[in-house]
Amino acid sequence: MKTNIEKSKFIAVSVLVTLVFLSCNKETESKNKVELKGTNYVASVYNEVALGEIQPKGWLKDQLAIMRDNSTGHMDEIYDKIKIDNGWLGGKGDDWEETPYWLDGAVPLAYQLDDEKLQQKVKKYIDWSIENQRPSGYFGPITEWERETGNKVDIAHCDKGEDWWPRMVMLKVIQQYYTATQDERVIPFMKKYFDYQWATLDTCPIGKWTEWAQSRGVENMRIAQWLYTITKDEKLLQLANKIKEQSFAWSEWLGNRDWVINAAAHPNGESWMHRHGVNVGMAIKEPAENYQRTGDSAYLKATKVGFSDLMTLHGLPNGIFSADEDLHGNAPIQGTELCAVVEAMFSLEEIIGITGDPFYMDALERATFNALPAQTTDDFNEKQYFQIANQIEIDRGVYAFTLPFNREMNNVLGAKSGYTCCYVNMHQGWTKFTQHLWYKNQQDGLAALVYSPNTISTTIKNKTVTIEEDTAYPFGDEIDFKISVEDEITFPFELRIPKWCTAPSITVNGEKVSFEKDKEIVTLNRSWKNGDVVKLKLPMEVRASEWAENSRAIERGPLVYGLKLNEKWNEGNEEHEGKYFTVHTDSNWNYGLLQEELKTIANNTEVIAKGLNDDFKWNLENAPLEIKVNAKQIPDWKAINGLAYLPVTGREGFYKGEVSKKEESISLVPIGFTKLRIVAFPVVK
Repeated sequence: MKTNIEKSKFIAVSVLVTLVFLSCNKETESKNKVELKGTNYVASVYNEVALGEIQPKGWLKDQLAIMRDNSTGHMDEIYDKIKIDNGWLGGKGDDWEETPYWLDGAVPLAYQLDDEKLQQKVKKYIDWSIENQRPSGYFGPITEWERETGNKVDIAHCDKGEDWWPRMVMLKVIQQYYTATQDERVIPFMKKYFDYQWATLDTCPIGKWTEWAQSRGVENMRIAQWLYTITKDEKLLQLANKIKEQSFAWSEWLGNRDWVINAAAHPNGESWMHRHGVNVGMAIKEPAENYQRTGDSAYLKATKVGFSDLMTLHGLPNGIFSADEDLHGNAPIQGTELCAVVEAMFSLEEIIGITGDPFYMDALERATFNALPAQTTDDFNEKQYFQIANQIEIDRGVYAFTLPFNREMNNVLGAKSGYTCCYVNMHQGWTKFTQHLWYKNQQDGLAALVYSPNTISTTIKNKTVTIEEDTAYPFGDEIDFKISVEDEITFPFELRIPKWCTAPSITVNGEKVSFEKDKEIVTLNRSWKNGDVVKLKLPMEVRASEWAENSRAIERGPLVYGLKLNEKWNEGNEEHEGKYFTVHTDSNWNYGLLQEELKTIANNTEVIAKGLNDDFKWNLENAPLEIKVNAKQIPDWKAINGLAYLPVTGREGFYKGEVSKKEESISLVPIGFTKLRIVAFPVVK
């Protein structure tokens, strides 16, 4: 379908088989079009705190400890591609993205858990990269040309270098390491490398070797702009702009709408890198990065329009978009790649810092607490390459993915199932989330913008401030902040009120704080004394949200709930991809929610709080919450090739086929604790 831009009006039609058009007239399109207006760097609304200043507690510490004791802490011992003759240590082994991907999560984990052994393990890769930087500024594994000739890659021979992309990931690793250690080698190392890029990009552009670098140039831009905040070298901003111009036009695509529509309507092999889900997950922060560099507010609009369109056309109830591997509409039988989840999370964390917009804070929590834990085993040793929102089995098969793979391994739980990029990239999800529980605000104060148990110890106005965040959130609705200071100190303390919360309350030392209704960020600007306690209460009501085919998802607070199904696990082995697990159920899953009860769903459900176990794990046995709701079975709703395609509903919004006369009370649990579930339910009379 082609759009007549002069005549078309804004149309948004839910996607299943075909879609959709959203457009504007030419005059509006011209106004929306993003154009560079030079460089006019804008300071972030919120700045990151140093790595290691936030230490996890409670269930979050349990999660990070599981990672350290299993795959994240031992990837170099258990995964041959990283273990054997590693290129990032001078060997002939892995010299592309997988080692940097692993380090991108392992480095923050080492400092968040203050684990000296893990710190030393990851530091040797950083040391090798810094110590073996070429005189020209190029860095990374030794290239074939260098081995053959004995020469080193220089500006005149930039074509003898290798793909820019894995170096972008290693820059992320080294930047994090620097915030934890202030290692004096890092800034000169980065300056030298960016000088090399500046001198060679015209001859050896970002896309010279692969489209991966061209599609992900924002990762390179981001670090150049970070270095600018330290050195104030304007050339770094010009470099970032050059990289942007050589990369995919994500800001234009996200801001001008046709791209996301066409991605939904045409999931074919043409220009598939433009809608590859992981590329998109990284790209959603590009307009915000461009805004920061240029001060052009059109980029902020592109950020919001692009993310909103993405979630409207491809969004799923678990807070993430379909990406199997391409964007694939909003039907809950489509898949999502694990890399897309963790990259989208990191992009949201970056956008939050730059814009300060609470819209993205709510989105981050939704993806983190629902999509992320559902896609890995509770010991963090296996993962699903593609998860499905309405998932009634995990098995080998083609399913409805745009990338099914001949070996049919994309849906199983395995270390090496599907592509192994997710096996090494999944580690940044929880660690980057932990790192962004707090930010510094522009008034030299602190902002708690997403919530989980932790302790932060940082410096404000040359004084040490420690705040213990004591909470069971997102499983509980109370968050206590206990402040420790040596001397009385004045600073603004900001707290986010989630959009879903209608009756929040705040007290300081037992005294109620008044704030405007519908306020999304509340600032407590006062003098803080040792022992002060701030209590934030965020009452959570059960609510229903609408998704594809008039389906409904049940939510409470930031958690989305799915049908609790018996899980029967079996182990298999595939010649090329090794050990894997399948999961099946003997439970009935074909239920519809009652139309009349959905109208006042909070009054027609029972919430059962079981509490958190001391040995926290994301599995069915440990689910701390359960919701009871009435439902009826739909006899004709049956699996097709292992998928629970939603039954068609009319415009009245309910299923008109045969429905059981018997009402049953069904159990729902937070979907992060499930491997099988129905999340998007049909509606029945």
